[in-house]
Amino acid sequence: MRFSYQIGMCDPDHYLPLARAAEQAGYDGICVSDSICYPQEASSKYPYNKDGSREFLESVPFVESLISVAAMAAVTENIRFATFVYKLAVRQAPVVAKQVQGIQSLSGNRFDFGIGISPWEEDFAVCGVPWEKRGKRFDEQIDILRGLESGEYFGYQGEMHNIPASKMCPVPTQPTSLLIGGHAEPALKRAARQGDGWMCAGADTAQLDAYIKRIMQLREEYGTSDRPFRVFTTGQDAFTREGIARLENIGITDVIIAFRNVYEMEADKPLDEKIAMLNWYAGEFING
Repeated sequence: MRFSYQIGMCDPDHYLPLARAAEQAGYDGICVSDSICYPQEASSKYPYNKDGSREFLESVPFVESLISVAAMAAVTENIRFATFVYKLAVRQAPVVAKQVQGIQSLSGNRFDFGIGISPWEEDFAVCGVPWEKRGKRFDEQIDILRGLESGEYFGYQGEMHNIPASKMCPVPTQPTSLLIGGHAEPALKRAARQGDGWMCAGADTAQLDAYIKRIMQLREEYGTSDRPFRVFTTGQDAFTREGIARLENIGITDVIIAFRNVYEMEADKPLDEKIAMLNWYAGEFING
């Protein structure tokens, strides 16, 4: 089992000291969440909490996730980073590709790119991107990210994108791992078909087991089962050794540890308290 510490939705001054503390404590990775903005009016429902409400996010600070990864990578040496998850479908794929390539080049390939489709129609509206055919757009973006990372001339003609051949430099010395987020059947299929892993939030162990079994079945059908594949989930069951063992037994490879329930509008904690908690967990479950 690999352990990542979740940083984000907190005082921006906490990012860098928490990243250094997590690396020193022995965590394998750091995960950061992503958000564009908070719309004044919205009809979309949030899919990962019980009632679909979004009010818990209204005054929560979000540093742009790729910027935060770059900043934290600059003050650490070995710990990895992942977005959990980046709303790729509302962005321009070539611009994002360039940003990711820069992070990889400057960090020594320490970034795993967790990507998904925003559940909020309002995110698409504010970015001027059509809500319709968002799944198709996302599928094409995955192809574009991979193609532009080759270092060779790459063009793309699809239903949603028409990109003239071009190349980018520098590119990473190894492919960026693309981790697909989402619980719906199309997301599971996408993870099995195109992804290097899957990221899950807000599911209990029984639900996780069902999702993972479905993904593995799909990987067999798509002929991708021979490729390495990681499975990330939040760590609500990872605060006992028995819980960690259960997660491992169903196929979880990476657990994301946090000590604050933002869904319940729990207040942020002081920096020294956060560092004490991450150190406690590392001593109890990672290094013990």
